[in-house]
This record gives sequence, C-alpha cells and structure tokens, in this order.
Amino acid sequence: MTAASLPASTQVVVVGAGFAGLAAARELVRHGHDVVVLEGRDRVGGRSSTATLAGVPVDLGGTFVGPTQDAVLELARELGCQTVPTYSRGKNLIRWRGRVRSYRSTIPRLSILELLDVSRIQWRFDRVARRVPVDEPWRAPNAAELDGQSLDQWLRSVRASAGTRDLMAIMARVTWGCEPDAVSMLHAVRYVKAAGGLDRMLDVEGGAQQDRFPGGTQQIAVKMAAELGSRVVLGAPVRGIERQADGTLTVTCDRGRVDARAVIVAIPPEHRAAITFVPDLPPEYGKLAAHWPQGSLSKAYAAYETPFWRADGYSGEALSDEGPVFITFDVSPSDDGPGILLGFTDARTFDPLPPGQRRERALAGFATLFGEAALDPIDYLDHCWGAEEFAPGGPTAAVPPGSWTAYGQWLRRPVDGIYWAGTETADRWTGFLDGAIRSGRRAAEEVHRQLTA
Repeated sequence: MTAASLPASTQVVVVGAGFAGLAAARELVRHGHDVVVLEGRDRVGGRSSTATLAGVPVDLGGTFVGPTQDAVLELARELGCQTVPTYSRGKNLIRWRGRVRSYRSTIPRLSILELLDVSRIQWRFDRVARRVPVDEPWRAPNAAELDGQSLDQWLRSVRASAGTRDLMAIMARVTWGCEPDAVSMLHAVRYVKAAGGLDRMLDVEGGAQQDRFPGGTQQIAVKMAAELGSRVVLGAPVRGIERQADGTLTVTCDRGRVDARAVIVAIPPEHRAAITFVPDLPPEYGKLAAHWPQGSLSKAYAAYETPFWRADGYSGEALSDEGPVFITFDVSPSDDGPGILLGFTDARTFDPLPPGQRRERALAGFATLFGEAALDPIDYLDHCWGAEEFAPGGPTAAVPPGSWTAYGQWLRRPVDGIYWAGTETADRWTGFLDGAIRSGRRAAEEVHRQLTA
C-alpha cells in the first residue's frame, strides 16, 4: 500500500478499499487483469476498523460472523485469520420498563402476553418475506404496499404491542442504524430474508453473532491489500469519472488521473453522489444515491481487570429499552481478563456529546446492567461512525419507504463500463462483511466478462 503517484492507465480501477473493493480487485488479479484500487482514507477496510483497548484488538465497525457466511469465513481461513466463539454462557440481561431482569435464549423473558405477541409478529413478518424475491424485491406481488410504509407503520397495522415495537426498535438500531419509522418495510423483509431469517440474523449461537475474530476483522482487509501491494493507493478520494468517446474511463482523484477500460465503484450508494460523472449518469442513479442514506451507529467499549460479570453467572449479553447503550456483548479474550464489554449506542443522543460525557453515559449504561463495578474500567474507547469526516455513516443503508420500488433496479445495474459493488448491493447477507465480499466478487465477474468478450 502506498500514497505514490498513479500509473497513467490500467485495465480496471476499483473505487474503495473496503471488503467489497479489495475482494473485487483480488478476483480480477486472479483473472490476470491489471487493477488499481483508489481509497480515500489513509487505511483499508472501509467500515471495518480495528483499534486496541487494554492491549486487546477491538472492532470499531464490523465485528461478528456466523454460519452460512461462507464468503468471509472461507476468505479468512485462506488468509490465516482465526475465529473464536462469541462468549454466550450464562444468563442474559434486559433492562425493561425500569427493571433489570435475566433471561436465556434470543427472546427476553417478558410477560406471557408479550412473548405471544413477539411470536405472532415474527410469524407474520416471515410470512410477508416469503413473497419477496431478494434479487428483485420491487417485483414482489405487494411491493408497492410494502415499500409505501415504514417498518413502524407495518407493526402498528398488525397491532403489535408496545413491547414488541420496542424490541423491533432495538433490532432496527443495531441493524440499520435508524428507528423503525425510517426504514421501508420492503427493505426490512428483503434484508432479513437475505440473512436467512430473523433467528439467523439475531442469534448468537447458530446466528450472525456466533463468532468473532480475536485479531479484529480489519486484518482480513489488510492481508488482502498486502497481496495487492502497490495496486492499492491510499489518500486518493475519487472526485470524477469521465467516459471518453472511445469507451475509455478517466478516473480523477487527489493523487492524479488514471485511464481504465472499466471501473468498479465499491462504496455505499449514498457516497456515490460525491463523484462527478461526465457525462451525467441517467437521472435514476443520482436519485438512488439521494434516497439510499446511510444509517448511523456508534460503539462504546470498556475494559476491566477481569470479566467480572462471568463470575456472577452472566453472559455479558444485554438489551436495554433506555439509551444510550441498548445492546451489549462480552468480547473478552479469556476468563483471566481483561474483561471487555462492547456496547452499541444510540447515535442520536450519543454522538453530539463531548468525549467525557460519552464515556460517562456509556459507563452508566453498563453499570445499570452489570453493577457498580462497571463504572471503574481500566480503559475505555468509543467510535461514532456518523461523525467521521470522510464517508460518514454506518453500519449500512437505512433505506426509507418508496426507495426500492422507485430506484432499486439501478442499485447495481452497470452503465457504460461502470459497475457497482458494496454490501448494500449483495443478495446474500446484505449489510454484512460477507455480503460485501460477495458483491465484490460478483462485480469482478461482470467486469471480467466485459474485458474478455
């Protein structure tokens, strides 16, 4: 990886050195093509970024992996990146209506009526999802109806209880970084179906949070970039893509210009709007970028001498109906310590606070769940993705009502040698690291077919 000058020309330019862009470049090199990857940040990994807390790697972005996420798991094995099970032994906790209670399994221990309602809504949600094709959701028989309402409106239309709506709000915050009233019902069912269902998406054991990488997820991107070597150029935000009369594409970035026969844009749909296309793309592409916004999610980590909650029989998993911390996990390296709690926080109330207040509020949230010992960490770290200067937002797109039926068919449709990747364009595990890798490989195959036609 380097910030050196660009070659005058190459076969393919990949915009973005996240998992999608690096996976695309890797496939193209395997096919024998010349590739240059342009990354605006001073690092690779995109929405995967690994920091250190109390000497232990922790993920500021994408963290977990699980069964059926074969693309990322096979790539990790190939690159020598090991996984460990997410700690889940013991009782889970939930702060609910002013009380803290323990429970086991995915669904918290609520009243019988609340549990029945959660099961009823999950059954209805799954029933709706059966009729939605993941690859072309706008072709669902009732696509207009589903896309015309938010997840919250649908929940109210089927008379979900307040407790069920609050649990679905926690799911929406951690999944899309938004409230249920901001995301299309069509997007919600399509997204969940692409993950294999609600249980697969939300569970730890047997689900998307089953395992994690003790060395962090960013190591996968770093190792991919190391293989690509000088083909990866950092500090090179792309400003423009110009299509020439002879079919050449000229890509302009802060490091210079490079001509190519094809370009893969592997960044979130919203951030495509930061690139000037000459001549203009068909108007639907610009409208898609304007109507496919990123959600906003933040994380807080606290490290302790030992994972003291384990001694009390708790798993470290917790939910809360009060902010700013609304879901937690134990990502400690061992029983001996350090003990590390990961908390997802509500960006709306968390991000505007100064660092000291963020720390105070996050630790108070941990203490409400795990006791006063949580107020005295040996180390603390948080990260607000929505406050980043370059390419802000995460964890994925929070697609609002009306967007899929109006603009969805242009999400990844190539135009004049320009191809689209990124986890938002995936048909399996959309929004996850696995989906990002799948999308990059799919775009690479599309380009390979063009170049060898």
